[in-house]
Amino acid sequence: MSYVAACRLSVVVSQPQINPPLRSFWFGAAFHILRNPFQPAPLCVYHLQATGRALASTQPSGASSSASANMGSKKVQPFGSWRSPLTAELVSGASLRLGGAAVDSDGHLLWVEGRPAESGRSVLVREATKGGFMEDITPKGFDVRTTVHEYGGGAFTIAGDTIIFSNYGDQRLYQQTLKGDRSPVALTPAYDGPVVRYADGRVDLKFNRYITVREDHRKVGKEASNEIVAIQLEGDPNTEPMILVEGNDFYSFPRISPDGEKLAWIEWSHPNMPWDSAALWVGQISVDGTVINKVCVAGGDQTIIQAPTEPCWSSKNKLLFVSDKDNGFWNLYQWVEGNNVQPLYPLDAEFTRPAWNFGNSSFSFIETDGVPSGSQVACTYRQRGISYLGILDLSTNHFSPIQTPFTTIYNLFAREQYVYITAGSPTYSICIVKINWKNSTGKNEFSVVWSSDSIDIAKFQPYFSTPTVIQFPTKVTGQTAFANFYPPRNADFMQPEEEKPPLLVRSHGGPTSEADATLQLSIQYWTSRGWAFADVNYGGSTGCYGRPYRERLYGNWGVVDVNDCCSCAEYLVATGEVDGQRLCIDGRSAGGYTTLATLVFSHTFKAGASLYGLCDLSVFQEDTHKFESHYIDSLVGKGELALRERSPINFLENLTCPVILFQGLEDKVVLPNQAEMIYKAVKAKGIPVALIEFEGEQHGFRKAENIRYTLEQEMLFFARLVGGFEVADDITPVHVDNLD
Repeated sequence: MSYVAACRLSVVVSQPQINPPLRSFWFGAAFHILRNPFQPAPLCVYHLQATGRALASTQPSGASSSASANMGSKKVQPFGSWRSPLTAELVSGASLRLGGAAVDSDGHLLWVEGRPAESGRSVLVREATKGGFMEDITPKGFDVRTTVHEYGGGAFTIAGDTIIFSNYGDQRLYQQTLKGDRSPVALTPAYDGPVVRYADGRVDLKFNRYITVREDHRKVGKEASNEIVAIQLEGDPNTEPMILVEGNDFYSFPRISPDGEKLAWIEWSHPNMPWDSAALWVGQISVDGTVINKVCVAGGDQTIIQAPTEPCWSSKNKLLFVSDKDNGFWNLYQWVEGNNVQPLYPLDAEFTRPAWNFGNSSFSFIETDGVPSGSQVACTYRQRGISYLGILDLSTNHFSPIQTPFTTIYNLFAREQYVYITAGSPTYSICIVKINWKNSTGKNEFSVVWSSDSIDIAKFQPYFSTPTVIQFPTKVTGQTAFANFYPPRNADFMQPEEEKPPLLVRSHGGPTSEADATLQLSIQYWTSRGWAFADVNYGGSTGCYGRPYRERLYGNWGVVDVNDCCSCAEYLVATGEVDGQRLCIDGRSAGGYTTLATLVFSHTFKAGASLYGLCDLSVFQEDTHKFESHYIDSLVGKGELALRERSPINFLENLTCPVILFQGLEDKVVLPNQAEMIYKAVKAKGIPVALIEFEGEQHGFRKAENIRYTLEQEMLFFARLVGGFEVADDITPVHVDNLD
């Protein structure tokens, strides 16, 4: 086998100024309602609206002005060598991030939009008013993002015409009005750097204050402290917030009852993650604003393992939440007087997702005349990788489906007759959808208000691969796992007879996370060039399968995930879908660990790419942030021996194939020393390895130029090593120390 040998490259790129042309979306009016990604149901017609506004250009130089394919003149060319209009430049600049959404007092939708073309800056945007364009609310110099738990979420709140948001640079809270002077005004003290952080807050109208989660890093050499605090909305911003709840390791979801009398919240402690074991508490807000008479609603009984989450009050001060205590699936529950908890609509389905970020919202009370109902709840749940949406009547426990073309729904909230969802499908990238669920015509009309893709998706459809959910046998007798499989597709090319495509297997991050089938341009980048792609939901994945599937990984990280990724590849080889001699694997964060573990603990794959992945679990446990500092106790086990036996760095004698590594130099979750260690060790062993480091990047790349460079170099690395073909793109490869 010929190898691309070792190199190390540090990339520092300045962001060019881009003139913003018009951005527009257009979606056809007829859709199949997908029960799963590969089996359409009968045709159903919906009303859609086109929206547009000015954003950064993503049209690559040299790209065809029209991506429509000439279906009658396909070229015969080897897999992997196909030319695609989905260039790395287009993909990296087109995919925006979504950081939450809400509605202002005038009924206008606002959302946080992360922009790769602005070095990953996150901006609060308001939807277009009649006859106008979308507008940025966040002024230059501000970045709406929090780093609580490092993963953030819950970075802003809207109360009437007032926005409260966390600014990324200093992590202070700022107040901004939507009317008049929009200049942000600081609410919290300035410290020496972003050492005090805030997330997931709500306005307490009774005391004119903001109740939120605080993470305090001011005690050098000690673990950060987490509390629920109250911040006055008027007065001296240098005043220290009032601590309302403290003493546990972590807090989330501080939620105030409509009458202002009670506060609900979630808390948990080491070594648990919030999806392992947590507790829901309710306290009374006293006349002086403190929280007294605290009661544990769910999670206080140590004999019953559960992970309650998402407390939400109705207008009648009823408290609903989600827990997995009865059937192992996250279902809806209600807390009633006498500290009784009642299940609502039991189902083997997941009504929420693991709380990696703040701000999950899987259900919302329906409003009537501006007041949330106490009996009707809009909710979403997932079964076997597919999301469902509907209205649950609490008085009858009847679920009325709302049919949409979306197979993935992340978050939801309701205002008046509208339900807003964050959604996607194999033909839709992540978008915000506004649904009129009680239209007088009887149809659930909806409009796509925002899309994460700032390009005209329709003209690239001939180059999109539609995934199939595959279920394959694992190495444990009687067990199966799942993956979203994307065959190669490009309307301009076809493969030579008898050739099978190379395969890229992806192991998702978390590892307590999920690979869904939402349209991702970064995946289509591969499939439109002639690669097959498998996004694996290995044992330990969440969102669809319940606690038993999630806990397959406990004590077995580096075993179950490795075996399932190998089993997926072997299954696709056995069924004739891919070339068994051209198997590659990649992953981000925990998926990067799975990639490295797969390469040293098995010989299924011919090359791998780790993006900010772990190689030494002992070092990770010592160096990582508070949120995950005990996570490995559950995943691997306690003790140095357990950590050593699962660390790829200790078993490099088994490594026989090349690796490329990508790492952000400001990563606080997986420190850069992890990539440095594996790079030096593999290079010393004489096996080809490349380490590409990005200044200014944290855990997950946000800058367009770095996303582009990563896509191009990973693809070229695999093509040179195992592909046996020339790529169509003009890419300068990284230097090869041991070969070039």
